[in-house]
Amino acid sequence: MQRALITGITGQDGSYLAELLLAKGYEVHGLIRRASTFNTGRIEHLYVDPHEAGVRLFLHYGDLSDAGQLTNLIYNIQPEEIYHLAAQSHVKVSFDMPEYTGDITGLGVTRLLEAVRRSGITTRFYQASSSELFGSAPPPQNEDTPMLPRSPYAAAKLYGFWMVRNYREAYNMFAVNGILFNHESPRRGETFVTRKITRAVARIKLGLQEKLYLGNLEARRDWGYAPEYVEAMWVMLQQEQPQDFVIATGEAHSVREFVEQAFAYLDLDWQRHVEIDPRYFRPTEVEMLRGDASRAKKILGWEPKVSFAKLVRLMVDADLEALLQARQCQDLIRQMAIRNDVSIGQKFNQ
Repeated sequence: MQRALITGITGQDGSYLAELLLAKGYEVHGLIRRASTFNTGRIEHLYVDPHEAGVRLFLHYGDLSDAGQLTNLIYNIQPEEIYHLAAQSHVKVSFDMPEYTGDITGLGVTRLLEAVRRSGITTRFYQASSSELFGSAPPPQNEDTPMLPRSPYAAAKLYGFWMVRNYREAYNMFAVNGILFNHESPRRGETFVTRKITRAVARIKLGLQEKLYLGNLEARRDWGYAPEYVEAMWVMLQQEQPQDFVIATGEAHSVREFVEQAFAYLDLDWQRHVEIDPRYFRPTEVEMLRGDASRAKKILGWEPKVSFAKLVRLMVDADLEALLQARQCQDLIRQMAIRNDVSIGQKFNQ
């Protein structure tokens, strides 16, 4: 049985990757941060009763700032594959917390690579690089495009990118960078612009919200579907030789286009509801990212299948369905309490 370690397993990509690896028969270990609240909603459906046979998902507390603990964890787990997805990954937040972003997003990569080296295990290492590395470089961007980062997040990712290459060459380590362009899904965090838009559209349609406040509508991004992108991560680690790859759709769409598609899908006039808030503008903006994934297509056999329009509809549908289910549940509980003239807690105790 193959054994894999995923950092950032509770995030969008981590949850889809865990699903994929479990379906392929892997034993999956995930690194999570200790917190006073649970943040495992994206992977709860993967849990198996620990008293039953066949448990193959294990979670471990850890932190990318603790090198010693990472070394012990990797030595004890002995994974054949490591997927490093964890990071402070919000570009706007990186301007507010540049030092923290550098420590976790940048140095965190070095700590993991050193943990692999010091533990003495033989493993294959995947680093989640980002299209933000390209910054102001003109599109289309591929593996040979100069990298001109425009944010603390991108600068930290660039440091991690080069550390992976250095460890690959210095220690003959199977370590690769997956330079993934923007990839979205219904599991995208609510503070990211795509999910912020689709969630707002659903709420506006149901009368729960009136306005959506956004920043730069003209920024253009290459948006793909996250479950397809985690498949590319896995394929990269199955190659005979380690190599870096760009993963992208080859199409660029503006935030304005995303807004138009999402609102039109539910027969809403976006101009009535969207307002620009200067607080959401970045100090330095990346105007356009459009990837060239020719190498991935040729060597990995990877191609995107979900179109931009279908991606928007998938996300709007998911947010609308979640809100409708929540509303139905609330209405049912209220009706039960009213009919019996008792509090909700009393009703469930009866």
